[in-house]
Amino acid sequence: MRSDGNGIGAAAAIATTEEKVSRPLVLLAMCLGVLIAQVDTSVVNLAAQPIGAAFHARVGGLQWMLDAYNLVYAVLLLTGGLIADLYGRRLTFLLGAAVMIAASLGCAGAPSMAVLIGGRAAAGIGAALLLPASLAIVRVVWQDAQARGRALGIWASCNGLAFAIGPSIGGLLIQRFGWPSVFLLVVPLGAAALLLAAVSVPESANPESRRFDAPGQILGAIVLGSLAFAAIAGGAGSLVRLVALACAALAAPLFLRVERNAGAAALVPLDLFGNPAFRGAIAATAAMTLGIYGMIFLLPLLWQSSGQGAAHLGAHLGAAGAGLALMPISLVFFLVSTRSGRLAERFGMRAVTAGGTAIIACGLIVLAATRAGAPLWLAEAALVIAGLGMGLNTGPLLSVAVAAVTAARAGTAAALFNLARMSGAVLGVAVLGTIFAAMGGGAAGFRAAMLAGGLIQLGGAAIARATIPARETEPRESRAQNR
Repeated sequence: MRSDGNGIGAAAAIATTEEKVSRPLVLLAMCLGVLIAQVDTSVVNLAAQPIGAAFHARVGGLQWMLDAYNLVYAVLLLTGGLIADLYGRRLTFLLGAAVMIAASLGCAGAPSMAVLIGGRAAAGIGAALLLPASLAIVRVVWQDAQARGRALGIWASCNGLAFAIGPSIGGLLIQRFGWPSVFLLVVPLGAAALLLAAVSVPESANPESRRFDAPGQILGAIVLGSLAFAAIAGGAGSLVRLVALACAALAAPLFLRVERNAGAAALVPLDLFGNPAFRGAIAATAAMTLGIYGMIFLLPLLWQSSGQGAAHLGAHLGAAGAGLALMPISLVFFLVSTRSGRLAERFGMRAVTAGGTAIIACGLIVLAATRAGAPLWLAEAALVIAGLGMGLNTGPLLSVAVAAVTAARAGTAAALFNLARMSGAVLGVAVLGTIFAAMGGGAAGFRAAMLAGGLIQLGGAAIARATIPARETEPRESRAQNR
């Protein structure tokens, strides 16, 4: 498929075959793609304690198990988005789903921690192809902004659904069959996504004026990888941190220079960041995931431990119990996010994005008032508050980010949005985990980590309030073609 570089070719192709496209089936396929990635993440967080016991791994090893996926995903997201735009969004989606299935099977059979970490890294490759393609397909198929906002609300709600079914089903699987069984959850979901996307999703690509930007990819990977490595492994010694930060500092200006010279063909077209709403959506998203992923790493770990948190609960929570205890945030997120598109139409993008991020901050601050997640009723109330905020802001932040670009750049915009999400996730596990450990763990460490996460959320809310317009706007080219 060819276009003029502004997305008009892709949009016209979709329009001419619109009667052949079943949007409900397309949306179902894309939602299954989200479930593949997010179920994989949520069950691994829950399985951290039994995996650590099986391989005699400490907190640092468990952080690497989680962040091997997050790190590879973040580093390769830009490549995944560009591949989707250049070579086909459906093809990229199918390839990503297949890689995730194979990687999950490898994780389930891992004989050592090193092999498991390698399998998690391979799953990150699949996710880097899958999720940007999924979001880009929604941007191309749904041309109307309001209809797209509703579709993205449903797409985003699958994150909440994944966090509901992942821990609950995963906890039962761990108890009955052991930790390897949680990775097998991805296999039937992936098979269904592959089949459904193959028969229902129209192919689209926009290769004109674009090319594979190898120098940009290499330098971008060095910057992102070095920053994440400094955050994850910084506790290993100051020299490690300094070397990683020095690599990032040297590569960053070179990356910006290469991308500026590449112009429209760049891996990251820098003119995208000239849009304040796009910048605001990216920043608020990174802040949101930093706090949330740090919380869902630490809280189940404390609930399943025999230390301070369990003592205040009065009983040790096993994997199944911790999974059920996490369900309030997932269910509220799912229920609210399915309506987030309509709520944004009624109250405005600025209100739901900034307000939702501030509500997440309130949830983390309430968690900071607990003693390592106890009493349980107070922790559950905090999770409900955080889930409400996530449900309000996730879909609208997605909508703001993809509406800021034309269809031709849908994959790139989707990759940058997901890069913000996963960069926040990497830093959330690393930074809040480091704060927790530095404060000696237990109630004091958890309180400090949650307060830090809450303050970061408030910063994200302030950025969203200052940059995101009250009502969604589209790029000039998209408005022209929709007329």
